[in-house]
Amino acid sequence: MKNYPIDDLMVPLSEYATVTVGATLYEAILALEKAQEDFDQTKYRHRAVLVLDRTGKVVGKISQHAALRALEPQYLKMASNSSAANYGFSVPFLKDLQEQYSLLDGPLENICKKAAKMKVENFMTKLTEGEFIDSGASLDQAIHLLVMGHHQSLLVKKDGNVVGVLRLTDVFASVFHVLKTCE
Repeated sequence: MKNYPIDDLMVPLSEYATVTVGATLYEAILALEKAQEDFDQTKYRHRAVLVLDRTGKVVGKISQHAALRALEPQYLKMASNSSAANYGFSVPFLKDLQEQYSLLDGPLENICKKAAKMKVENFMTKLTEGEFIDSGASLDQAIHLLVMGHHQSLLVKKDGNVVGVLRLTDVFASVFHVLKTCE
C-alpha cells in the first residue's frame, strides 16, 4: 500500500463545498448543493462543507450530522462529539429525554427557518490534528488515520496548506476495486 499515493484519490479543495466563517446554515446547504451539482457525477456526492476563515484557511467542517444537530439548539448544549449510545443510554431513556426537553418539537418549517439563520461557527466541528494528512502520504497511512480516528474524511495538506479532501468513500472504492481483482 505504500506504493499508492493519496494525491490521486483526493478531491481538490477547489471542487469541494466551502463557506466562510459568518455564513449561515442556509448558505452552507446552498454551497453543498452547488458542489454536488458541479462534481463528477460518476463519484460519490459530497457530504460535508468546509468552513474557511477570512484568509482561506480551513478551520472547521459541517457534516450531515452537524447540520442536523443545528436544527435544535439544545443539542448544541448536550454532548456534541459523542454518541449518546457511547454513554450507555438506552433507547427509552433517549426518547424520554426528547419528550422532556421538547427537542425538535414543532413544525419542521419553523425549526428550519430558525436553523437556516444560524452561523456555521456555532455548530461546525473544529478540526483535530488527526484529521490532516500530508499530500505525499501513502494509502496505508490514510487508511490508518481513517480507521483509528473514525473519520469520514481527511484534509490533505501540502506545504502547510489544505489542498484537498481525502474521503473515506473514495478510499473504500479504490481498495475494494483492487480487492475484486484478487482471489
